[in-house]
Amino acid sequence: FVSAATTYYVPLSITYLLGGGGGQLDMMCSPRKQHGGGGGSHSASFLLGALLPTLLLFFLASDRVGEQLASISTYTLGNNNGSSSAHEQMTHDANLTDTERVFPGLAELLPRVATDDGTVIITSVNEAWSRPGSLLDLFRAGFRNGEGIAHLLNHTLIVAVDPGALAHCEAVHPHCYLLEVTSANVRSANRFMSKSYFELVWAKLELQQRVLQLGYSYLFTDVDIMWLRNPFRHISLYADMAVSTDRFNGDAEALTNAPNTGFYYVKSTNRTVEMVRRWRAARSRFPPTHDQAVFDEIKGELAGGELRIRFVFLETALFDGFCQLHGEMDRVCTMHANCCIGLENKVHDLTNMAADWKNYTSLAPAERRGSGRRWTAPDQCEDSMRQ
Repeated sequence: FVSAATTYYVPLSITYLLGGGGGQLDMMCSPRKQHGGGGGSHSASFLLGALLPTLLLFFLASDRVGEQLASISTYTLGNNNGSSSAHEQMTHDANLTDTERVFPGLAELLPRVATDDGTVIITSVNEAWSRPGSLLDLFRAGFRNGEGIAHLLNHTLIVAVDPGALAHCEAVHPHCYLLEVTSANVRSANRFMSKSYFELVWAKLELQQRVLQLGYSYLFTDVDIMWLRNPFRHISLYADMAVSTDRFNGDAEALTNAPNTGFYYVKSTNRTVEMVRRWRAARSRFPPTHDQAVFDEIKGELAGGELRIRFVFLETALFDGFCQLHGEMDRVCTMHANCCIGLENKVHDLTNMAADWKNYTSLAPAERRGSGRRWTAPDQCEDSMRQ
């Protein structure tokens, strides 16, 4: 804008933030007053004209067009000393349907939990699982006793599905969130395939969709998984979603693997938000069942349709579990009490394995390699599957 005495121009300050969902462009525009002749105006106009087509091409190539276009319009005229965070700019409030719930306080909590690249570890508990001596204690102990992963607890959000679970969580952990499920009694142990179990697993998926909409990638882990080593080292940057398996067939990209949605990573993009929305919507097509069975039914649609979701299936030698138990303690990152029915059985067999791990890590590195140590067989869980 040019007058005889004063020229106003809008400089562009561009910061690239490389997070879990790829490059994000944060543009902050503010007016600045320049006194003097019009030469600076012509130079600024020329540079701005050259820069804008490049920015437009970048935006069109991005997987987050909607959020980035929105960020252009959110500048403030005048003296601007503050700016919106990248995650705030990436919210999808306008895309929420009337049937989607609001999660009060979640947007304010996530920045305190997330890693530097915008990833949050999420688990969920009810009152029974979070009692002292139950699964939550075993889960948290895994981080403390694992190899170099204690710091990851600081990036873990524990979702409590009833007030009793919230109280237990807040007694031992700094990042707790209440997602109250009122459609069924979810306080008890919730046997596999019960009505309360179904409500629990579908409620967690709704919250996870909101996490993606807020611009955060997440790694969801069931609370009956013992963490031993850092799993992020084995999750491909190529993947939109990396998911554990009950049985791994040797090909990490084969849709014939048997997925286990007790442990999976999702990168935050518009495509993965839509993936989770369709996953939730598919519940009505396959009633009554849980999220894992529905995911197994539709994973081919998600990979082959217009979304082109890139799935990577995690091998059980690294992401171990009771369904296809390996004895390779030198490599394992996590141990899942899957193929097991009953809270008491899970706690019993995971407690034995926690003792196995402590004995193993007490050895010197050279002794570990030649020790031949193996996991104690999860006998009670195996018996539970035969009943």
